[in-house]
Amino acid sequence: MDATQNNSPIINIISDSIGDSAATMAIAAASQFSNDRCVINRLPRVSSLQQMIPFIEQHISESMEKIILFHTIADEQLRAELDDYLMDKQVVAVDLIGPAIDAIALATGRAPRGEPGLIRETDQAYFSRIEAMEFAVEHDDGRSPMDLDQADIVLIGVSRTSKTPLSIYLATQGYKVANVPLASGIEPPEQIFKLDRQRVFGLTYDPELLSAIRLRRLGNASEVAKSYASLPNVIYDLEQARQVMRRIGCIVVRTDNRAIEEVAQEILRYYHNSFPA
Repeated sequence: MDATQNNSPIINIISDSIGDSAATMAIAAASQFSNDRCVINRLPRVSSLQQMIPFIEQHISESMEKIILFHTIADEQLRAELDDYLMDKQVVAVDLIGPAIDAIALATGRAPRGEPGLIRETDQAYFSRIEAMEFAVEHDDGRSPMDLDQADIVLIGVSRTSKTPLSIYLATQGYKVANVPLASGIEPPEQIFKLDRQRVFGLTYDPELLSAIRLRRLGNASEVAKSYASLPNVIYDLEQARQVMRRIGCIVVRTDNRAIEEVAQEILRYYHNSFPA
């Protein structure tokens, strides 16, 4: 098969991961020669030269010209074995990762890890954080209580105790977090009493500080509305919330006069003690 048959370059890819990086580079390079999308033959997750030989020989036999081979192999020894094998073959080979690894090693004086698929692990961590953030938004302020058992962490507390900011911050660390408001006179969703109590964290606050925060939040609201911010009402709300927390048996964390990051780290210490990685 001609390497440019139908005006579409044919590029063969070998990778110790799934070959997405090589495919992206192949498409970008091939676009300089044809408006058509290049044809890609891919051999992923290789760990030995013996896996590569049949793939290479097949495409050599099918081509009337030299074949194009892009490869991304992190292991230095395996790259060297492939280079030796290709020396007398009808192959134009492009090592897409070796020179970059060598350059970084030379500049930093550090040895490369030589492990395949590390960029994919990084990508997976990124997508996990995105998924966690979507979960936090969808389960903010008591929404979708039927899904609480899917959360890594559930935050409960009265209004203005930093439930939402904490949920979003923890989500950026990759944790699926839901938060549920507790209000006097309103029974919380029954699902929170069925959860593993070690996943539930109650948030509490100094009553006087919380009263002041609620007053500032209300601004020019009516005197009737402001009753919710009165100190006696705040004290009552906090006590009712503590009763719910005692029923659950969850850890209670103070959030007043503390940075979100500090409170999050305290929650995560308890969480990882209960659920070690």
